Amino acid sequence: MKKTRVLYLEVAEKIKEDIFSGTYPVGTMLPTETELEQLFNVSKITVRKAIELLAADEYVEKKSGKGTTVLSERPYNKLSKAISFTQILENSNLAVKKVILDVKKVALTDKDNAFKYFGSEAICFQRMYSLDGKPYIYFTHYLPTGLKRVTKEALEQESLYRILYQNELDIERFMDDFVAIALTPEEQTLLQTEEQLALKRIRKSYDYNGKVIEYSEGLYNTSDHAYQIEYET
Repeated sequence: MKKTRVLYLEVAEKIKEDIFSGTYPVGTMLPTETELEQLFNVSKITVRKAIELLAADEYVEKKSGKGTTVLSERPYNKLSKAISFTQILENSNLAVKKVILDVKKVALTDKDNAFKYFGSEAICFQRMYSLDGKPYIYFTHYLPTGLKRVTKEALEQESLYRILYQNELDIERFMDDFVAIALTPEEQTLLQTEEQLALKRIRKSYDYNGKVIEYSEGLYNTSDHAYQIEYET
């Protein structure tokens, strides 16, 4: 391992990547401190500082005499104590299905909301969540061009935020705006509903330099299921 950077940060980052990749699944134990020392060829102090950093961001929990347990594999874990809405749906008794509809590079004009963040080109992909076979949420995401692994196949296997992390785009914060909107006939067709109103969520994801690296709009047919927020204690 190179020693030109702060070693414990490198060790923490590598362990985090292994958590995200599934090498250390949620609920399992990390290797012992001695094993990590040997794996990274670093001192015990370096390993302990790395584990402390991961514990502070609530990726792991260390208990004296018991070892270190993986708590979370969400790339944005440190950003919120709220359980994601998709997790709430998946934990419900409803049959939840996610379908990636399209992934492509698109041209933007100054009339497009994403233009101010990405300029004249962006990667755009759409996905649909259905509940018990009926369309419920329609998402449109915009991302910077030039990213790797932003394909239909990859998005069907991994979360968007994990793919952004793999492209070295680290999210520092989210900003969500919620508004009630009147559905257009096209949107009613997409959601297979005759409802006139829906909930629209506008999300901007920022990196540590304050730059928007994801802009998305989601339409929720809340007449079928209310939007919920559940907080961890």
